[in-house]
Amino acid sequence: MRNVALVGAGKIGETITALFAASGRYRVKVLDSDLKRAELVTNKRSSCEAHHVDLNNSTAFKKLISDCEVVISALPFFCNKAVAQAAHDLGIHYADLTEDVETSKFIAQLAQNSRSCFMPQCGLAPGFISITAAHLVGLFDSVESLKLRVGALPMYPTNRLMYNLTWSTDGLINEYCNPCDVIQGGSRISVPALEGLERFSLDGDEYEAFNTSGGLGTLGDALHGKVSELNYKTIRYPGHRDLVAFLLHDLKFINDRDGLKKVFERSIPSTGQDKCIIFVEASGTLKGVKTQKTYASSVYNQIVGGTHFSAIQVTTAAGICAPVDLLLSGAIGKKSGFIRAEDVALPDFLANEFGKLCRDDRALRGIS
Repeated sequence: MRNVALVGAGKIGETITALFAASGRYRVKVLDSDLKRAELVTNKRSSCEAHHVDLNNSTAFKKLISDCEVVISALPFFCNKAVAQAAHDLGIHYADLTEDVETSKFIAQLAQNSRSCFMPQCGLAPGFISITAAHLVGLFDSVESLKLRVGALPMYPTNRLMYNLTWSTDGLINEYCNPCDVIQGGSRISVPALEGLERFSLDGDEYEAFNTSGGLGTLGDALHGKVSELNYKTIRYPGHRDLVAFLLHDLKFINDRDGLKKVFERSIPSTGQDKCIIFVEASGTLKGVKTQKTYASSVYNQIVGGTHFSAIQVTTAAGICAPVDLLLSGAIGKKSGFIRAEDVALPDFLANEFGKLCRDDRALRGIS
């Protein structure tokens, strides 16, 4: 049995706990500032135990996680530095779900003199999308452009935003407000969120996509100098982007993120009936021929271990559980230092017990 500490008992934390518990190979300490929430997540899962945690008390926190092989943060991005620092001090592995660029840079610096491995930006985007993109790049002799598109969408939208809350409101607002890293004409630049609007069809349905922050993860570093064009955009139903731009820029909520969070959580219902669209397109040269290869997949909400989880919960949790499992089994081949999501091989990820939850065999035709 592997000992894992999970900090954060929210929606994704609950799914991570369920996946590890269902495997029968993990003991999980679930830590949260709300003990009742941690107890709810661990209820009826005999291999899991709940603990109250105060990250401001670093001594007590370190004592709680000191007997674990890895600590996973499912907290908002602004809490991750404290968790990563504790892991570094104890010499245990660390993984998180952050999309925040500044936080990931801090963690990369910690990893430079670490006794253990640090894997930030796991999950779906960044995370699984990065693994898929790296796989496509590896199929070419040279790659000219790489487009990453991801969307967590309600299956039955009824409001004007054509959206329901499916994951972290803080993370959603962060994506909509922060600058976005891209590669254009071979140069790394920063572009505004919500720009670069495009429309496309997939399986007969209409969607839009636009720039959002954080989805590239470390791909910009890995592919700088190797591709001319690289960008990440979030997928939504048509019309969503214009309404969000109105809220942020016309009503000035870009300067009042706490206020926007209150508006979203007061007015937009959450849902577990959703789907995740994962789309990666690579264009380049293969055996002297200009070639395009595409990975296009849809993952739906599903039942895991007798519990219903949304698609964004499943894909995000699988996106961190699989790399952690591969790390602890030795499949990644590192014992210390910084691990990028794209360091994980797509075949290994999809063959993994947890990664199989993201598998769509239709999407693998022609690229496996």
